[in-house]
Amino acid sequence: MMQQHLSSGSDEDPRYATMDERKRKRMISNRESARRSRMKKQQHLDDLISQISKLQSENAELARRINAASQSHVAVESQNNVLRAHVTELTDRLRSLNSVLEIFEEVSGFAMDIPEIPENLLEPWQLPCPVPPMMASPNVFQC
Repeated sequence: MMQQHLSSGSDEDPRYATMDERKRKRMISNRESARRSRMKKQQHLDDLISQISKLQSENAELARRINAASQSHVAVESQNNVLRAHVTELTDRLRSLNSVLEIFEEVSGFAMDIPEIPENLLEPWQLPCPVPPMMASPNVFQC
């Protein structure tokens, strides 16, 4: 019995051999393109992760600086309140002393030079110079 050799059409016909070669090259090209695409996506993902890390670090630094500025503001506000209380106390003392001097002047008949109390001491909440409003700027929190 003779064995019949069954073969694909590409073994015998050169047209099919050329098509198989094109198909093989296209498959290799597609695999290479897919590999490059995966590498590109991975690089993009790595870049995004790096950017996230950088932004989180910047955010933490800004939060720290805001916290420090807030604490500084609270401390300055507290000192300001103490100074206002001192101004009020000293103004009251000055008024009392001026009253005593005026009474002494009337009783003794001796003319005295009694200085006037400056307006800004009588109204400590009024600043002697207007302060322009603060505007936000990009470097507000720079130390």
